Amino acid sequence: MNSRERVLASLNHKEPDRVAVDFSGHRSSGIMAIAYAKLRRHLNLPEKPIRVYDFIQQLAIVDDDVLDHFGVDVVELGRGFAKEPEDWSDWELPDGTPCQIPSFIKPVRKGRDWVVYGDEGQVIAIQKEGCLYFEQTCFPLMGSTDQEFIDLPYQLDQIMWWRLGSPPAPIGYDPAGLAKLRAGARALRESTDRAIVGLFGGNLLEIGEFAFRIDNFLYELAAEPKRMHTFLDRVVEIHLANLEKFLGAVGPYIDIIGFGDDLGMQTGPQISPRMYKEFFQPRHSLLWNRAKALRPGIKVMLHCCGGVYPLFPLLIEAGLDIINPVQTTCTDMEPERLKREFGKDIVFWGGGCNTRDVLPKGTPEEVARDVRERVSILAPGGGFVFQQIHNIMADVPPENIVAMFEAIRG
Repeated sequence: MNSRERVLASLNHKEPDRVAVDFSGHRSSGIMAIAYAKLRRHLNLPEKPIRVYDFIQQLAIVDDDVLDHFGVDVVELGRGFAKEPEDWSDWELPDGTPCQIPSFIKPVRKGRDWVVYGDEGQVIAIQKEGCLYFEQTCFPLMGSTDQEFIDLPYQLDQIMWWRLGSPPAPIGYDPAGLAKLRAGARALRESTDRAIVGLFGGNLLEIGEFAFRIDNFLYELAAEPKRMHTFLDRVVEIHLANLEKFLGAVGPYIDIIGFGDDLGMQTGPQISPRMYKEFFQPRHSLLWNRAKALRPGIKVMLHCCGGVYPLFPLLIEAGLDIINPVQTTCTDMEPERLKREFGKDIVFWGGGCNTRDVLPKGTPEEVARDVRERVSILAPGGGFVFQQIHNIMADVPPENIVAMFEAIRG
């Protein structure tokens, strides 16, 4: 099997010739740039510019030599873009490591901090001195009494998660942008036999939390349901228009379309199953099934952190094929339970290594043991793609990263 065949077998609940592996094929399966620089040195690989494709989380592009070294089967669509030197600007990571960031992002020094400004001179993101990533500081609908949300596209563009995209951003959905998306996606497909994940987004709960601030949005869902239905309808209208354009351009060249919505916390869902079913399930179903109609055969992935065990039946009912990153350290998310109850209906893309306790703090032997145990539970019968539980943080020793990938083989 080649890599794409291996991933597709897994997604169709068939056991491949070996476990399919993802490393940086998604914005939750990657590695912070500080850790990546150390990993390359540990592997004695040639020096290359450290390119930070996800500026907010400071995740590095994982180069082909590392993907080859670890037998990675997945790449993210953005790898087909930002190929020219002018697409990148020099910057420096918090530990002083030189790096490059997308040139369309313009961070500014403010005292000892880094900030990014919005259209009205407001700070929309800040990296405080001593921090390793950016925090959102602008919530454009906080305190708003808007009932119609006519200006929502402008307001969303003042949210760092919307504005500071990773490649292929800042390519837009105008005719010229769509032509560039199509050409880049086609070239990437022709250059690799790895499965390709196209990250679309399409967030709903998170968009509300980004726009109103999380406490305000959760309050509004309970206190002002009619207003929030109007807001969410407007969000879906924007997503559907973008989805048509996105898949029209790149659909023939990707295998998985990635949506996002962090519905969970450590202790369970952020919202009740009843509230999910009222506000979000119908809209998720609309988006996910529209993607499948536009591109028959494509698999729908939801990036969803946290303990969402009570929501699994509703997510599956809505048309979800793949859940990521399978945060098994949360309440009721034990891998044995998930595989037993839902393993025939959904693919577990993740859950392969404990990134909270074991990967950063354990010995290489403890990391390997954790990986082997999880793979033995999740891999049988297919329906599993290996990734660690969310991104590799800056403090993870490179020896543990190597031990994690080596352990996948047995």
